[in-house]
Amino acid sequence: MFVSKLVSVFLVFSLSDAAFDVTTSTPDVKVKENEGADLTCSNTADFGADARVEWKFKNKGSTAYVIFDGKPTTPYAGRVTKFDGRIRFSKVTRQDTGEYSCEVSGNSQYGEAKIQLTVLVPPSVPTCRVPSSATTGGAVVLACNDPDASPPATYKWYKNGTPLPVDPKKFPEFKNFTYSLNPTTGNLAFPSAALVDSADYYCEASNMAGPSQSCMARKMEVRDVNTGGIVAGVIVALLAVALLVFGLWYANRKGYLPKRSESKPKPSVVYQPTSEYGDEEDGGGGEFRQKSSFVV
Repeated sequence: MFVSKLVSVFLVFSLSDAAFDVTTSTPDVKVKENEGADLTCSNTADFGADARVEWKFKNKGSTAYVIFDGKPTTPYAGRVTKFDGRIRFSKVTRQDTGEYSCEVSGNSQYGEAKIQLTVLVPPSVPTCRVPSSATTGGAVVLACNDPDASPPATYKWYKNGTPLPVDPKKFPEFKNFTYSLNPTTGNLAFPSAALVDSADYYCEASNMAGPSQSCMARKMEVRDVNTGGIVAGVIVALLAVALLVFGLWYANRKGYLPKRSESKPKPSVVYQPTSEYGDEEDGGGGEFRQKSSFVV
């Protein structure tokens, strides 16, 4: 009797755990670009015969409906078809890569199943940025990127045709190298470039969708800082300034430069006496009258 009660309790808990359950048989789907894909979703009968089923697409922080109110939304019309327990893409593109959720609601309950769809796109020739020159002791970064590969490409760098390990300290022949290589971002960084880092470099992009692709090799030459040239330039500049000052001093001493007092003209004053005679009718009898004026 005690055993039968335990079995009954176990069955009750088992049934309650299975209630209102949403599952998928395709949690991780990988398919080549321009091929078809099926995403499955099933739910228990607890949700009822009129359970509402919706499909959503999530990628890079945004969410969009794929199936709403039983029909494909505008971006998916014509290439997505809804069936009982699944949806079918007639043709997928690289933009379809992301997470899909099948959401079921009914009888005041809710459940969902998530599916990861990866559209396989082989690598293209990556874009590589290799500086043509650098100075010893300076920081240098070589960059490699392929924005089209799906899943995202991993990157490998080559120096004079030899692959560079991600961790150089694990290999005796690379233990003196000071670079850091990130195979996810594609950056090859030299925190302090040395003369031994001068070489031809190229990058290779790889993923599971197709053959690897490489960019053309480019030469990076590391040079010492030309301290002798800098010192010589400073000396020449100082000599030029000294010669200019001496030339001005010599010209001023010899009188080749106008003095400041001579540069302004002196005003001239002219005294002009004037005279006039009065009229006889005035009774002046020819009296002499003198007036003076100054003309500047």
